[in-house]
Amino acid sequence: MNAISQIITQQLAGSASQQIASRLGVSESTANMAVQVAVPLILAALARNATQPEGAQALHQAVANDHDGSILDNLMGYLGNPESANGAGILGHVLGGQRGAVESNLAQATGLDQGSAGSLMELVAPLVMGAVGRTQQQSGLDSSGLAQYLGEQQQQTAAPGMMGMLGSLLDSNQDGNVTDDLARIAGNYFK
Repeated sequence: MNAISQIITQQLAGSASQQIASRLGVSESTANMAVQVAVPLILAALARNATQPEGAQALHQAVANDHDGSILDNLMGYLGNPESANGAGILGHVLGGQRGAVESNLAQATGLDQGSAGSLMELVAPLVMGAVGRTQQQSGLDSSGLAQYLGEQQQQTAAPGMMGMLGSLLDSNQDGNVTDDLARIAGNYFK
């Protein structure tokens, strides 16, 4: 398990996990498993977006401006009103037009219905950004340092099969290279 996944898993222990399960209408074990799959998916998308210097700079700036990690300090407050953190907007920027396909695959992998998979992704995305933001601040990472850190986190991920699936989903023009597709997504994200 990578450091970002570990931060989020620790944060979501106990009553937070119960609240997520209740919100999704699933068992706590199903919710926990789904979080453990969703976090690496989002992290991999961020890492791939940061492979291009302009994507890394834009992500660095977005994290510095909007995701300082404070969301992790009032987790129960956030879980009571997750719409306040605009998880849908984050996913739109990070996944672009592939969001539906990623959510569908997450649903298949976890047993959630697609609506619940989407809700979970929207719930988890701000937490991932918060954990990335806190790490960026604490480690004093610049854009290239952030890109390197995210790449390392992606390498340590606990769901390698999902990462291959994400790579194929992000390669929308099927040329075997996600870089051009991620540059397009990153460009849309930071307009």
